[in-house]
Amino acid sequence: MSAPTELWQGQYDKLFIGGQWVTPASDRVIEVVSPASEQTVARVPEAVEADVDAAVAAARDAFDNGPWPRLPLDERIAVLRKLSTELAAHETEAARLVSAEMGCPITLSTKMQAMGPRLLLDAFLDLAPAYPWSDTRRSATGHALVTREPVGVVAAIVPWNAPLLITMIKLAPALLAGCTMVVKPSPETPLDAYLLGHLLERAGLPAGVVNIVPAQREVSEHLVRHRGVDKVSFTGSTAAGRRIAALCGKDLRRVTLELGGKSAAVLLEDADLDAAIAAVRAVSLRNSGQVCSNKTRIVVARSRRDELHDRLVDLISSMPVGDPLDPATEVGPMVSAAQRTRVEGYIAEGKASGSKVLVGGGRPEGLGRGWYVAPTVFADVDPDAKIAQEEIFGPVLTVHTFDTEAEAVAIANNSEYGLNGSVFAADPERALSVARRIRTGTVEVNGNPVGFTAPIGGFKNSGIGREAGLEGFDAYVELKSYGLPH
Repeated sequence: MSAPTELWQGQYDKLFIGGQWVTPASDRVIEVVSPASEQTVARVPEAVEADVDAAVAAARDAFDNGPWPRLPLDERIAVLRKLSTELAAHETEAARLVSAEMGCPITLSTKMQAMGPRLLLDAFLDLAPAYPWSDTRRSATGHALVTREPVGVVAAIVPWNAPLLITMIKLAPALLAGCTMVVKPSPETPLDAYLLGHLLERAGLPAGVVNIVPAQREVSEHLVRHRGVDKVSFTGSTAAGRRIAALCGKDLRRVTLELGGKSAAVLLEDADLDAAIAAVRAVSLRNSGQVCSNKTRIVVARSRRDELHDRLVDLISSMPVGDPLDPATEVGPMVSAAQRTRVEGYIAEGKASGSKVLVGGGRPEGLGRGWYVAPTVFADVDPDAKIAQEEIFGPVLTVHTFDTEAEAVAIANNSEYGLNGSVFAADPERALSVARRIRTGTVEVNGNPVGFTAPIGGFKNSGIGREAGLEGFDAYVELKSYGLPH
């Protein structure tokens, strides 16, 4: 195998199973194509059912017979602190890997795709000793030892938009709880998972505790249905989440789902537009619009409508679109040609519905190669319009106006999703009051993030369960009660 410093531009012929880089069961390969150049940057094995069987068997053996679940918590923490050190040493490679495979602008990739996973891991490491792994309960009816024990073998199915970050939001709490894992990266973004495999080796993780098998949808379903798997953790589209939930439901397999979003940013009449525009730049168009928690519906007081429209046009004009490896780029390409076609279909739908294009609406000039879409803002959009209701997953925003606070809340809640949102107002207490009425798992007041020690997840069709924070451990434990003598 290539050394980690060479991983982002190589051809890989092994799978990470049972603590070793093993020959795959077939000669099928996944071509990783740069969304900027449209050229193949690497080829990796495409796992088939036999590879998944081997990975689950390795994880099962590591859980049932290996040392990891039986180690004291502080020893598991020590191994994962070594992983944190390795992640810190390889941040440049991780950032370039993700930018090369899915097109995240490198300046954002350095923070979100490379530093983010390490900071998230560190947050879990700091929180783990405070988690209530066990306690005793005495009453007139009994004396109990109540424990939270590892759920078992976890299948982690990871999307392409923030692959290493989302892997870590599952891997860190699962491993700290004592679980073992099969990680299934997206076929669009397997390269960062290869880097992770090498870093787990360097950190001294026992064999079989983490296994990595890039695969397509059909083989992913084999993993979800596998009798050796105790828990599935999935991040991705709501449609795929429904399918996974249905498969898990047949066997009563535990499942956590972090799904789509169509989040609203509410700008009350006294909102600070400087802060709001900065937030739009950072968390509405983040990763070229390819983040489920982006605030893609801007809900503004009618008295500030025209001013906001002007500011949005100026904002989009100031955001360079281009090569994701150029530090100046703020908007990169879509991950695939199919994703660009999808986004362009929504733009065409918005135009046909009569919504006004404030800016964008086509492809950026001067970029003949790569799957680019010009950042686009629609104004005066009916809250029930398709572009306001369905997750586009591209650099497309809709703007809606309101006359009363109640109307603003109604527009924000007019969605089948409930993942994220924000409220801007001069008075933070008023903003918080409005935020309490918005039915989403996270609401940011005046653009302030919740950080990695708070739980995140969705209401409604945005998912089941929570990730991150102390609550992030809950998905990877089973409660067990022991009756003890008084």
